[in-house]
Amino acid sequence: MTEPTRTPTPVDAIAEDYHRAYLELSPTAATTLGVPGHDGELDDYSPAGLAAKTDLARTTLARLTDATPVDDVDRVTIDAMRERLGLQVEFAEAGLDRMDLNNIASPFQEMRDIVDLMSTDTAEQRADVADRLRAMPTALDQWLESLHAAADEGHVAAVRQVRACISQAADNTATDGYFTTLGSTYPDLADAANVAAQGYSRAAERLRDEILPLAPEADAVGKDRYQLSSRQFLGATIDLAETYAWGQEELARIVADMEQTAQRIKPGATPREAMDVLDADPDYQLHGTDELQRWMQGKADQAITDLAGTHFDIPQPVRTIQCMIAPTTSGGIYYTGPSEDFSRPGRMWWAVPKGVTDFGTWRELTTVYHEGVPGHHLQVGQTMYRHALLNSWRRMDVWVSGSGEGWALYAERLMDELGYLSDPGDRMGMLDGQSLRAARVVLDIGVHCGFEAPAEVGGGAWDYDKAWAFLKAHANMADGFLRFELDRYLGWPGQAPSYKIGERLWRQLRTDVQAAQGDSYDAKDFHRKALDVGSIGLDALRTAVLREFDLA
Repeated sequence: MTEPTRTPTPVDAIAEDYHRAYLELSPTAATTLGVPGHDGELDDYSPAGLAAKTDLARTTLARLTDATPVDDVDRVTIDAMRERLGLQVEFAEAGLDRMDLNNIASPFQEMRDIVDLMSTDTAEQRADVADRLRAMPTALDQWLESLHAAADEGHVAAVRQVRACISQAADNTATDGYFTTLGSTYPDLADAANVAAQGYSRAAERLRDEILPLAPEADAVGKDRYQLSSRQFLGATIDLAETYAWGQEELARIVADMEQTAQRIKPGATPREAMDVLDADPDYQLHGTDELQRWMQGKADQAITDLAGTHFDIPQPVRTIQCMIAPTTSGGIYYTGPSEDFSRPGRMWWAVPKGVTDFGTWRELTTVYHEGVPGHHLQVGQTMYRHALLNSWRRMDVWVSGSGEGWALYAERLMDELGYLSDPGDRMGMLDGQSLRAARVVLDIGVHCGFEAPAEVGGGAWDYDKAWAFLKAHANMADGFLRFELDRYLGWPGQAPSYKIGERLWRQLRTDVQAAQGDSYDAKDFHRKALDVGSIGLDALRTAVLREFDLA
């Protein structure tokens, strides 16, 4: 593989300055990216700490005003930074950064989750973990200070989200919870883990006593705030009504495909009945997390071996991925990127719920492709590897859900096109996941924007019961997981639809390039050039890719 090189430019210098300054303000971001030096610290989640990040964005935007691009890489950097940092300022000016509370991705979870990425092999590494654990009570107090500041301006997360955080604190601080388990596993961390647990218990009390009485019952955020949140996760402005209608059409297409696939599994069966057949088939069963981990690793490694040099250019360091069983039990499957020097490889994590010991491979093969190659691991790893082409901000800091998660769904569909999901069980697993992703486009936009509910749940105004019935009808998962998912959609507006909407825009981009190039179209070339751009906002991504193919 021939690696592109270029001389850093003044625009790169602006981006590098922002990158360094931001990591000084965000130790959690530094750890996420594998940048050493701040592993014993946490972000300042107070209003002053948040304002410092916003001031950095404003200062950088001002510098970009007079910046002159030297080449197309610079043009993309300027477009992408203006979009991302400008949106950050909009959020701050609307007071939305200070009200950050939900059941999955707010500071309440972030400061605990970051410990999962920290090494514990040496006494020095565990000392950093201990320092970070001891910093949690202060960080939680800072976060609550911001929640109060937002509340003074009339911005408070819904009751459902506050209660979810209180419940999570109880789980993490229980006698068999995260902090006790951490202290039992590493006795030299026991005292620090106890300090962190006390901080979370106190934060839960304050949430219950101080924030919950201020929280609104309504989950919906309204069209104006939703459009802003949607832009945050897409890097694009969409027509919400058109996308709501498209989501219902896409869901109907997937349901029809599932019905056809069910006939290949058991003639006359409904999709649900076909799934029951698959669950009972020993050929698709795994038992125990050790067997699960080995299966994940084997499938991820095989995909890399098969796709490298044929459908994708995969740099050598990106050909390593670690499949891990997570220390938490939320039920989620997720990816964490490599460190800049690849000494910490990209990792696929499975947070297996308590008591779950049996797994169906028909459901999860598509997830391996989503999280691994050609999904997140290829996209994130390849971008990280492009140090000779992209500045640090482009490689490490910017990651837009619609681009990143949209690519991962695109990758699942691509593996189906390439024949890797030709087995009817594996294909049903892919379609089952697609059904969930399409359903939440409809649910998320419909609930938050007040559009009329589909006829299948009675039409009229959306409410929690209709949302639950709709989700249950289109997602074949355990009730506990789906309840968590529904709360996620209600508390994190715009995030869940970004997967499917992002896939839509990725597929449209490929269609447009393919149509313009005709017989000269080369899939590997398209993928390479598109991934070389990095995970920027979808509008900026489209402009950059079309320019790369002389179509802009």
